[in-house]
Amino acid sequence: MSRPAGSPDLPRIALLLGDMTGIGPELCARVLADGRLREAARILVLGDRRVLDMGERDTGVRLAVRAVSSIEDIDWDDAATPLLDLGNIDPGRLPRGVVSPESGRLTGETLAEAVRLAQAGAIDAVTFAPLNKAALHAGGWKFPDEHKMFAHLLGHRGYFSEMNVLDGQWMSRVTSHVSLRTALDQISHASILEAIGLVDRTMRRAGIETPRIAVAALNPHAGENGLFGREEIEVIGPAVQAAAASGIDCKGPFPADTVYIKAFAGAYDSVVAMYHDQGQIATKLRGFNRGVTVTAGLDTVFTTPAHGTAFDIVGKGVASTGALESALRLAATLASRAAQRGRAAA
Repeated sequence: MSRPAGSPDLPRIALLLGDMTGIGPELCARVLADGRLREAARILVLGDRRVLDMGERDTGVRLAVRAVSSIEDIDWDDAATPLLDLGNIDPGRLPRGVVSPESGRLTGETLAEAVRLAQAGAIDAVTFAPLNKAALHAGGWKFPDEHKMFAHLLGHRGYFSEMNVLDGQWMSRVTSHVSLRTALDQISHASILEAIGLVDRTMRRAGIETPRIAVAALNPHAGENGLFGREEIEVIGPAVQAAAASGIDCKGPFPADTVYIKAFAGAYDSVVAMYHDQGQIATKLRGFNRGVTVTAGLDTVFTTPAHGTAFDIVGKGVASTGALESALRLAATLASRAAQRGRAAA
């Protein structure tokens, strides 16, 4: 039996409109107009009402919106969508379909406010529509990606990473948004163990009791017994063995050009890649408009569509909402299970 909309058992998720120069506003407008997610979460919009209005115009939908001054003022039984209007972004003053440092600066401000609300316990998770990393950086948020920005704002000191979720597969990586040359230097016994451990913990927290994890090789053909490199023999293989000895169901290293075929066929629940594109190419070919990115390892739940701002179709009202819907549902699942763990520990 589904829980009624507005139920206090449902997690409170702040939905951010993303970078207004991209497709985020129209995605949010369509998802909110659909209304199906009211049974999964209590959703509030955090952003500027004028940007949401723009999304409505792009898609031709009309939303019932109730502006509130604080989370405490929200009547969750009200059929209207609550909006915490920051009043910080005038879409008439910013270009669309291009990288805008000013929009990046303001997007960062909105993200920072979401982090503040999460730290205060006012919301249980954050889902944000696509943003632009270059705009964020050019706007003064000097981080290679939003995940490192979140960790900084939260004062997080431990290991964390982004993961991509698609069709039941949880794809992660040892290194992320760094150059390939830098990534090679960052691949070590310790970093591989951390990556495998984080995947296992995150999937268990999502309700997968015994995740089956495959670890990708670095070199072609998994090094061909040392012919194409010895990283598999000297670094990756021993790390996988150590993780397995700790009780994690993991195997590898497997050649990267075949391991994703086996995973998507059902042999594994997750693949840990050695570097960003090794996993992203396979995942995006599988379902570019359906994947979700989750920031794993932080105390606050963050999810977002795995695709970008899609400048080429901005304002046309044709962008698929599938990934944003999945991001909201995953945030609801992770937040609900975190609340259950908290009650059990109390």
